[in-house]
Amino acid sequence: MDAIAIIPAYNEEKTVGQVLAVLKENSLIKKVIVVSDGSTDNTVNVSKSYGVEVVELSENRGKGGALKAGLDNFKAEVVLFLDADLIGLTQKHVHNLLEPVINDEADMTIGIFEKGRIATDFAQKMAPHLSGQRALKFSLLEQISDLDVARFGVEVALNRFMESSGIRVKDVILRDMSHVMKEEKMGVWKGMAARMKMYWEIIKYLTRVDSLK
Repeated sequence: MDAIAIIPAYNEEKTVGQVLAVLKENSLIKKVIVVSDGSTDNTVNVSKSYGVEVVELSENRGKGGALKAGLDNFKAEVVLFLDADLIGLTQKHVHNLLEPVINDEADMTIGIFEKGRIATDFAQKMAPHLSGQRALKFSLLEQISDLDVARFGVEVALNRFMESSGIRVKDVILRDMSHVMKEEKMGVWKGMAARMKMYWEIIKYLTRVDSLK
């Protein structure tokens, strides 16, 4: 099975290059795509310097909208989703996420941080399936009609589909990996406000889904 990687990025000029450097050297991935979700910093130019495909969105659509934009432009049998602010990503992490799906041992893998940093480890223990690091078959994504409206609820959308369809899912431990927290990127107050907005978008998506039942 051929695989592509899609990286949604909003103002991630400081970290996206570290992620792309690993992905560009990975033999399992035929194409790497960065979706700049209305970035106002140097995310686009940094991404282009690594020779990857870049989709530029003129306005912020949220994570779900960014992923959908990537999927609308590129297709493969297997899709790897990774966040652009990862710390400590290695080739082994990428292989461990992709190989179970490529080898048809699972339909989806979900990456769980472990022994990275206390704050991010704790967050993942509290809600492990909200992880943005996952690989899955493209055919599954074609069955999710509301990925773009999920915004930061995109992981919830994937999990709801996972639970309702009974697909094979494997948790993958991503040892020594973490990510930059919103409070570190924006400062404490702006970061907390962004985090609350993210949680609100997740709740709003869940409320919308429940109202349609």
